[in-house]
Amino acid sequence: MDPVIVVGAGPVGLTLALALARQEVPCVVLDEGPGKDEPRPARTVVLPEDTVALLERLTGAPLGRAGFRWAGWRSMRRRQVTREITFDDTDPAPLHIAQHLLTGALRTALARESHVKIAVDSRVDAVEQEPSGVTAHTRGPKGTWWRGSYLVGCDGPRSTVRKLQDIRFPGRTAVERHAVAALRTELPWGEEALLHRSPPWRTSGPSAGEITGRPLPDGVWRLDWLLPPGKDLVTPELLVTRVRETLAGWHGGTAPAYELLDTGVHIVHHRLARRWRAGRVLLAGDAAHLLGALGTQGLDEGLRDADNLAWKLALAWHHGPHEALLDSYQAERRTAVAARLRAADQALPLLRGGGGLRGYVPGSSRGHDALLTDGHLGRGTLGAPGAYTDSPLTPPLLDGEIAVGTAPGEQVSDVRVTAEDGTFVRLRDRLGRGALLVVLVAPGTGVWERRHWVTAGIMPRLAAAVTALPGRAELLVAESYPGAGAHTVLLVRPDGHLVTALNGVRPADLYTAAEAALGGAARPAASASASASAAQASAASG
Repeated sequence: MDPVIVVGAGPVGLTLALALARQEVPCVVLDEGPGKDEPRPARTVVLPEDTVALLERLTGAPLGRAGFRWAGWRSMRRRQVTREITFDDTDPAPLHIAQHLLTGALRTALARESHVKIAVDSRVDAVEQEPSGVTAHTRGPKGTWWRGSYLVGCDGPRSTVRKLQDIRFPGRTAVERHAVAALRTELPWGEEALLHRSPPWRTSGPSAGEITGRPLPDGVWRLDWLLPPGKDLVTPELLVTRVRETLAGWHGGTAPAYELLDTGVHIVHHRLARRWRAGRVLLAGDAAHLLGALGTQGLDEGLRDADNLAWKLALAWHHGPHEALLDSYQAERRTAVAARLRAADQALPLLRGGGGLRGYVPGSSRGHDALLTDGHLGRGTLGAPGAYTDSPLTPPLLDGEIAVGTAPGEQVSDVRVTAEDGTFVRLRDRLGRGALLVVLVAPGTGVWERRHWVTAGIMPRLAAAVTALPGRAELLVAESYPGAGAHTVLLVRPDGHLVTALNGVRPADLYTAAEAALGGAARPAASASASASAAQASAASG
């Protein structure tokens, strides 16, 4: 079968290609650039713990060493600290990393992959598709026709793939503008990130509104200044003035020595493609959506696109077209991103507006600072990633379904589990392999060797039920899981989202849930029961 064509070699395209390669799907990455990324210290991304785990699992690189995890976060208004957060192992900080270091790690990992070919200096200018595949033409020194089974446009905001498919990209332009600088200096906040609203040394009206400071390794900081609405030119002289003024304000009137490494202007747009799939052509990342007015959420959502799409494309590539499963990509991801865009659009007028009635409401400023902080840290209404609660892959209501600390459709917690070979691993380490995960919660198993309990109690019956599932699945055992009692059985998708939690070993329910999660219509109860009975018979005969 022809490879999957990935158009675009940014972080999302590279991540998707690597995720597909891990599931033995050959890919061709069409990179319009020279195959390397220019170092830009001021172009950084902030990633939550689960997205970092995805990237480290794919690259095998400890990204935490290349980036920086903040010791804490503080929010300030004028001279007053309104909120302080200290991060620890139970509440880990997000990872702040320069984007070129991230793409470098992805490129290094892809260079070791025999399933992936990267074609540099290859800009797509035509895409044709037919029932059996898709063809893309690239211009440039190596211009040629490329044949693929599917094509995914990860080619950014001005996506050629999206335009060639005549997909509209409505939304709002220049929702916010930020002046950005990366500099090496010492600041009073140590290793804490900072959100400073209405700093007292500014007297020039709206332009005084907000400064964000985020530390990086080696004493480097990224500073962002929220700019007033409009198209006023941000000159180098203006940026230097802002740097000196800010540093002097944070140091009692005298600016410390600093080394200016990089500058830029970050313009935030809010847009959402009408469709994310047109036959065998799909969109991901900035080609499908633009967001990020609060914090740096755009890349995080793009990486979630890649994680969601990879296992579905892999199943379709290995086992033939599966329309319901591929359609679920748009249904899940577009809904999640749309919800985040709506939340930002509703909150921004309150957070950025000045004066008015809200200025007289007690606690309103503190509440707005908390809302902004959540947006920056990937939490709460503005920051937390969406769950696939209304997914078309959600199984019907099951008799044995129970509630645990994770709702169906949400990302599972990362607990320690025992793998089939008896080793202890993290649950997130088993994701991304194209297999469903069945996790049995069995307190006490961690203190005994696996050979003592793998053939005892309910394990043989559960193992037989897992073997009978309609897709490939791996059985894991956890000593505990948040909100789950003993003998709870969790069914987890390959991208780490919970399908269901069952009260004990229920082969019929487990089969029904697995079939729904793989995009198939749930079988009638009699058919599912027959399959479950076969699994039980197998367990009994064993």
